[in-house]
Amino acid sequence: MDLRKSVSVIIPNYNGKHLLQEYLPHTLAVLTSSGIVNEIIIVDDGSTDDSVAFIRAHFPQLALIINPVNKGFSYSCNRGLAIARYELTLLLNSDVKLTPGYFDHQWKYFLRWDTFGVMGRIIDMEGDHIQDAARLPKFSGFKLKTDRFFYSEAENARLYTLYLSGANALISTDKMRQMGGFCELFSPFYCEDMELSMRAWRLKWKCYYEHNAICRHQVSASTKNYKTEKWVKSIYFRNRYYFHAVHLDGSALLAWYVQITLIDLLPRILTGQTWIWTSYRELLAHRADIKKFKQKMNQLFEKNESRVTIFNVVNKIRRSVKDKSYIRFKP
Repeated sequence: MDLRKSVSVIIPNYNGKHLLQEYLPHTLAVLTSSGIVNEIIIVDDGSTDDSVAFIRAHFPQLALIINPVNKGFSYSCNRGLAIARYELTLLLNSDVKLTPGYFDHQWKYFLRWDTFGVMGRIIDMEGDHIQDAARLPKFSGFKLKTDRFFYSEAENARLYTLYLSGANALISTDKMRQMGGFCELFSPFYCEDMELSMRAWRLKWKCYYEHNAICRHQVSASTKNYKTEKWVKSIYFRNRYYFHAVHLDGSALLAWYVQITLIDLLPRILTGQTWIWTSYRELLAHRADIKKFKQKMNQLFEKNESRVTIFNVVNKIRRSVKDKSYIRFKP
């Protein structure tokens, strides 16, 4: 039986002409050698370099969407998703190099109706250092954190992961559309892939990690295009706040607000890390948007007859490895 699926590859790009020049040919080669029906959709996110001219000149056969201004990862991926034609969608960073046979070990997961998606092993551009693998979740008070990486070298291992990395996630196009794609509150970047995956888990769909599907990643090649280190930190913390505000409810949400105020906000302000106030202020300013998003999310949960909470998801993933042989390591 032929397990292969058709694939739409969505590549967001921001000032990444040099990355597309280096890695896009590898993506095309791997897709061709895999023998699958495919398309590549590049979403240029307001680049100020020669990305658009380069793509038009050297890859005119590819679909190209142009954002007039920079809108961020979530918005760009959603624009690509809107025109994707095929069964699976591969979300792929422009600074990622697929290796030969990348898809071969991933088709089996989509035999199951409840598979949302699968991600592969991400290693350095040179050498075998693992940058990203399966992630175990844990709670610190009411804050969800990612525990150590883990993986298994067993041929038939089916490992859950808390989230699918947006750098190389192979996802059911239909399921992603049912969910409405990424939450654009998280633009320009950070945490949107974890939020998307958590929504999928709460809909009773599963996220997997496949150790034998390998890609290489150029560290910090994309976010370095953005502003200052303090600004990047403020976006990271803001989006972590958004994630919890979206997926916690009731007394747990209230306790989380108390926890982040006493542990995140006040100590950092007192030690001069005033950028944290920007993160906290934006959380408060967007409470109405968060509420509206949660209402849509809860309607989808009701439609799918799911009452899965974030706590259920964490317990399920942690229980799944209790009797398995796997390797854990620090990120």
